[in-house]
Amino acid sequence: MTGDWAHIAALLIVIVAAYVTGSIPTGVLLGKAYGIDVRKEGSGNIGATNLYRTVGRRVGIITLIGDCLKGLLPVLLVKSSALPPEFAAWVGLAAFCGHVFSVFLKFRGGKGVATALGVFLALAPLAVAIAIAIFAVFMFFWRYVSLGSIAAATVMPLAVFFLGGNRTDTVVTLVIALIVIIRHHENIRRLLSGTENKFKA
Repeated sequence: MTGDWAHIAALLIVIVAAYVTGSIPTGVLLGKAYGIDVRKEGSGNIGATNLYRTVGRRVGIITLIGDCLKGLLPVLLVKSSALPPEFAAWVGLAAFCGHVFSVFLKFRGGKGVATALGVFLALAPLAVAIAIAIFAVFMFFWRYVSLGSIAAATVMPLAVFFLGGNRTDTVVTLVIALIVIIRHHENIRRLLSGTENKFKA
């Protein structure tokens, strides 16, 4: 019984730590370093695509990497620890929620694509390879980052399930994917109206 309580306490600690880590607004901090508030520029999103368009390619790539690491590192740390392996998925979800509902931004945040990518790279790398391939196909033919992201998010839970992922990983992947899609509601509206911006390299 004591061991169960110790595991619960450990899970709560790592979940809070992962959430705070995920809450660090990479894009906002980088934007401020260049003298802009990215929330007031371009699409207003704090993610890599908006930084790419408003500040430049290099900053966009750095934002992508930073947001990805926020999801990747907490999950890898749990997986390499003595904690039960199923904790990794919940910690990944906490890091993802930190990005989307950042405590530092009054519980607002980004759409979560890059942070979700980091979480999934640690949990199910083969499923990520499939999702990235889907993303690449959509980008090649239609040039919409949002459409590619939505398609990849849709595929991820299915890929995890059919590749034999455990129940916890599958459920967490489904929750993350649904949040990513919901967070793209404005993009979906623009896609349907034909006003969404295409990606320009």
